[in-house]
Amino acid sequence: MSAALLLGTQGWNYSDWVGPFYPPGTRAADMLRVYTRAFPTVEVDSTFYAIPAEPVIRSWRERVPEGFVFALKIPQEITHEKRLIGVEQLLHRFCGRASVLGTAVGPLLLQLSPEFHPTGANRDALRGFLELLPIRFRWAIEFRHPGWLDAETLDLLRASGVALALADSRWIKRGIVLELAIEPTADFAYVRWMGEQRRITDFSHVQIDREAELSAWVQALEGLASRVQTIYGYFNNQYQGHSPESARAMQQLLGQAVVAPEMLLEQVELF
Repeated sequence: MSAALLLGTQGWNYSDWVGPFYPPGTRAADMLRVYTRAFPTVEVDSTFYAIPAEPVIRSWRERVPEGFVFALKIPQEITHEKRLIGVEQLLHRFCGRASVLGTAVGPLLLQLSPEFHPTGANRDALRGFLELLPIRFRWAIEFRHPGWLDAETLDLLRASGVALALADSRWIKRGIVLELAIEPTADFAYVRWMGEQRRITDFSHVQIDREAELSAWVQALEGLASRVQTIYGYFNNQYQGHSPESARAMQQLLGQAVVAPEMLLEQVELF
């Protein structure tokens, strides 16, 4: 692969991971530091619900090594409540907090509601919002209504340098998403493995066989790697039941070095 491929999970603070992934006895305060020894990136979901206080962002930065990157979800107040209209000040505030991460800031993800339909008014709102985005950040957008996935939208994203987030989820058929991977809309790609349902409650082990799906994604990622500079990919616990194992499986399929849980235990014991 020619593109840099950064794989990780959606979130890191899960008590069910202690034992199967984190060494036994790992405290919540130490999880991020341990996580970084296995993966080079993480998607932060908490920013979707509220903009974190600056000390929180700073603490994240202080716990990760140089080269680690955070992908942050844009607040739902922007995407779901205000529906991209009248959000300039809120966006400015969010970007200011993201900047606290310094070189550790990665892509910023705009996740739109499936109720955000491709009407004329919503297309105008999207167009106006994209014009507000500071070019110093990498931006990705996930549509959950299939009507958005047309030439008009893709051309708009390309003109704005915004990546279309490729999500393996219940919202858009996997075949359509894999086809969209052929023609990226930015110089990087953003992939999310979500799963079709949200029924899993125990995140300690893999419960769904995704061998066929992962194989299809390997082909897509290998093709995508010649068209972009960087690929960011994040697994949700709902995809198979235990996202660290899903990410490791993909790393192995793509020939990347894999850090097994027992290796994390050895590293922790060195401290």
